[in-house]
Amino acid sequence: MTDMLFKDSEKIKVKVGTVVFGEGAPVMIAGPCAVESIEQLRASIEPIKDKIDIIRGGAFKPRTSPYSFQGLKEEGLKILKKASEEFSLPFVTEVVTAEDVLLVAKYADMLQIGARNMQNFALLTAAGKSGKPVLLKRGISATLDEWFHAAEYVLKEGNQNVVLCERGIRSFDTTTRNVLDLAGAVFAKQNTCLPVITDPSHGTGVKSLIGPMIKASNACGLDGVIVEVHADPGNAVSDGAQSFTPEEFLKAIN
Repeated sequence: MTDMLFKDSEKIKVKVGTVVFGEGAPVMIAGPCAVESIEQLRASIEPIKDKIDIIRGGAFKPRTSPYSFQGLKEEGLKILKKASEEFSLPFVTEVVTAEDVLLVAKYADMLQIGARNMQNFALLTAAGKSGKPVLLKRGISATLDEWFHAAEYVLKEGNQNVVLCERGIRSFDTTTRNVLDLAGAVFAKQNTCLPVITDPSHGTGVKSLIGPMIKASNACGLDGVIVEVHADPGNAVSDGAQSFTPEEFLKAIN
């Protein structure tokens, strides 16, 4: 176990705007995988705004294929900021390179380090230096110890505002997109000082499983979930198949 995350250290509460991770009530983060337009973001968030705490949305999109949609970049950040102000909700968005940290931090309330970048040590260090809260997703094949060491790169820069996110790990079974490791998430919660949330959307990739995994995450005493919600999943530029409509989201959390 790494020095700054050991079990007996004081539990850290992470504040994002007026939202606090680690105070007991699970934090609900929701929004589209990728920001496409202000109209798309409004249509996705407006029906659920009273049921969520933080908006999610990707302006920079690291994709498996270089020919897939790569995000609106700074224009996407401006759209997220506008929606954040309209709905009085903070937002989290992914940063993919160390060089982009200052730009993204200029707009975002929380920086997300995605699974593909969990061991991008220059990015982790830059995110730590930014002083912004960081949502650190577990890599698709990362051990718990590797995940914890990645968090250390942020913490050692004096930034304790880190939330760990279990987003599913790769398996031999292709029935689901990934395996949502709830046991690993609970272990992280029990044995580190950081808040821990889950990502049932990426963790399953199967829409019918997301609602039960939200409930399971809450039942495990974890600190929140991050879920993909899109007003028109059939025409989404990214992850439409695993995205709830706003109506499906509201049904799933009730």
